[in-house]
Amino acid sequence: MKSLRQFSAVAVALAALCPAAFAATQEQVLENITLLIFYGFCAFVLAVAAATYFYRSQDRRRTPLSKLVVEGDAVHTVGPDTTVAACVRKMSDEKIGALVVMDGEKLLGIFTERDALNKVLAALRDPATTRVSEVMSKDPYCVSPSTTVGEAMAVITQRRFRHLPVVQDGRLKAVVSSGDLTRWLVNDRIDEMHDLAALVAGS
Repeated sequence: MKSLRQFSAVAVALAALCPAAFAATQEQVLENITLLIFYGFCAFVLAVAAATYFYRSQDRRRTPLSKLVVEGDAVHTVGPDTTVAACVRKMSDEKIGALVVMDGEKLLGIFTERDALNKVLAALRDPATTRVSEVMSKDPYCVSPSTTVGEAMAVITQRRFRHLPVVQDGRLKAVVSSGDLTRWLVNDRIDEMHDLAALVAGS
């Protein structure tokens, strides 16, 4: 108790002798408190923004494929009697990795770059005379427009597909690839990061 009184007396004496220094100390304490409040507020804003980003990201994965598929988008198809050489030329011209094989409105199969390599070149078949119906992947796994992006990604990952035909009421609506889904998710993540940066900057 005596020591405390002595310390207080010394502090009062120092304040009397050095009022400027004492005032500076008070200002420093106030400045530190202000900084703590500011950093605490920033941490709170970041926590809220991160939580918002997480939940929005989860919502993106629940988006149905119908939101990605634009009505009127070209679906590249060929008939069953098309030669592999013609299919490969078309894939190269269109810069795509797969063609859907159709017989009128009926979906027969899908022909991919992998089929060209494994079933034609590796099997030493002549691309100029081999019909696509002989080497296509028959009865491909299809999904509906109501399938979510997350579900489609799970199918592609688990079954090791690269392309998924989107079919509604027996009619082919579109073909989505693993690249399409990945780009869509990545672009949304970039937009969300921009939103996050703007939110933090605006705080």
